[in-house]
Order: sequence, then structure tokens, then C-alpha cells
Amino acid sequence: MTTALTPLARPVTTAPAGTAVTVEIRCPQGWVPVCTLDDLAPGRGVAALLPDGTQAALFVDRAGRAYAIANRDPFTGAQVLSRGLTGSADGRAFVASPLLKQRFDLASGACLDDPSVSVPAYPVRTRGGADDA
Repeated sequence: MTTALTPLARPVTTAPAGTAVTVEIRCPQGWVPVCTLDDLAPGRGVAALLPDGTQAALFVDRAGRAYAIANRDPFTGAQVLSRGLTGSADGRAFVASPLLKQRFDLASGACLDDPSVSVPAYPVRTRGGADDA
């Protein structure tokens, strides 16, 4: 059973010069460091291998909010959502699968094109900045 979780509620912040900010996602095994904030760019995803062998897709939007959902496209089984196109619909950030183009809400993991389908969503936090989450 998977549960959709809420992403970081406030924008991620930059750290003082020379200090790396680590982006972490919470999975069933606990908080896992994925990359630095500098590794993320709006519109581009990063894939992460979780301790249990599953993959997550990590994104940051133009407002600086970070999101993580499962990387596996439930329609094809391919680990490709981190390579999808991002956008927004009705104020909801989404990623469109690069294969069949179904859109997944980055906050909840719900498929915007087929309400019966969803992917797991994970909470995200940053560590090492002035205001650690």
C-alpha cells in the first residue's frame, strides 16, 4: 500500500556561499539524501535509487518547491518519470511521462488523465541551509 504525502510546503532556500544544501526525500526507510540543491533545475528531474531498490524522481518548480514521486511510469513500467516534461494545470504542478504523456501531480502522485491511477509521492526537505527543514 502506498500513501501520497505532501511535498515541502515552502520554497527551498539557498545556503550561504560555500555551503552545500542537501535535498532529502523520506521513504519507508527514513530520510535519504539525494543530491544538492544546485543539482536541481526547474523543468528537469533527477532520478534517485532508494535503499529498497525502488526509484524516485525529484523535481523543483520555478517557485523553488521541491517534489518527489516514484520514477516508475505505471502505464509502461519504465523508470522514466524523472525525464518527463513538467508544467502546471489548474495551479497543480505535474510531470508528463515521456512515453505516453500521462500527467502526474507532483504533490500527490495522482494521474491527471486517469483518476484510477497514481504513483507514490514522497515528502522532501533540505538540510544544510540557514533554515533547515
